[in-house]
Parts: sequence; C-alpha cells; structure tokens
Amino acid sequence: MSNLLELEDEESQEMGSYNHSLAQAQLTGLFFNDKRFSVFIELSLDVSQTDLSQFGMKAKEELKPDICLYPKTEKTGFIKRDIIKMLEMPLLAIEIISPKQGIDDILTKFDAYFALGIKSCWLVIPPMEIVDIYSQLNQHRTFDMNDTNVIDELVDINLPIKSIFG
Repeated sequence: MSNLLELEDEESQEMGSYNHSLAQAQLTGLFFNDKRFSVFIELSLDVSQTDLSQFGMKAKEELKPDICLYPKTEKTGFIKRDIIKMLEMPLLAIEIISPKQGIDDILTKFDAYFALGIKSCWLVIPPMEIVDIYSQLNQHRTFDMNDTNVIDELVDINLPIKSIFG
C-alpha cells in the first residue's frame, strides 16, 4: 500500500496546471518550427542502466522531462514499432515547475540528466516569467522579461522571451 501512496504523491506533484500546460504548449510550438530539432512532450527516457538512488530519486527505470529536444534526423515522423522508452538521451531537457513541485526536486532531476549525458537543462517558472538555463548543476543563467532573448549557447537556441510568456 505504501508504494501506491508514494506513486500517487509523485503523480500529484507533477500534475500540470494552467501555467504549466500553457508554457509547455508555447515552448513546444516554438521548437516545432525549428527544423534542426525534433521536439517531444513527456517522452520516457530509459535510465534502467543508471542507479538513480545516487541522486536521491525514487525512479528506477525512466525519467520524463516535460519537453525534450533531439537533433532532427532523416528518420522523423511516426514509426511502425513504437518506442516505449528512449535509450538515446536528448540534447535538451526542459522542466516546467508546477504549483506543487519544488525547485529542489527539479534540480535533483537535472543532476541525473547531466549524468546521463544531456547537454542542457531548462527550468521554466511561468508565474515569475523566468527561464533558468543550466549547463551544469552549479552553472546556470537566468532570463526574465527584462531580457530580449533566451539564449542557450550549448544547443544553439535563441528565442524571444516574449514568445514564451507573452
């Protein structure tokens, strides 16, 4: 019974809200038009070969970023045999904070993402209109509405911040 309660608690913390959903949709739309990337929402990443307990995480086999980007390849679109969990890690993982989610929980995920080889992680905080771009857990740059663009040099992304929160 306690495992079921833990699962329900984790699911309720990650439930999308209005702001979460809107930010996810806005960012997905912006990336969808960028021909260099394939964009995915809530895609399961296979982490079964990594012990996530070293990061203090309960997840054992998969992590699901809110949004992730892969380099676009010739093989894009639907495939005959679906992939349940991606073995290949994305270039970029984006987490959008929800009202019941703590920043520390997301930073713990970022720690795991970096260990798995993901180049860049974004923390999006819709109520504050902030995008915090992490190149490592202890190195990040914050963009807000006082900035013109959100710039991720590692993945070569330059987006007008107003197109995310405007």
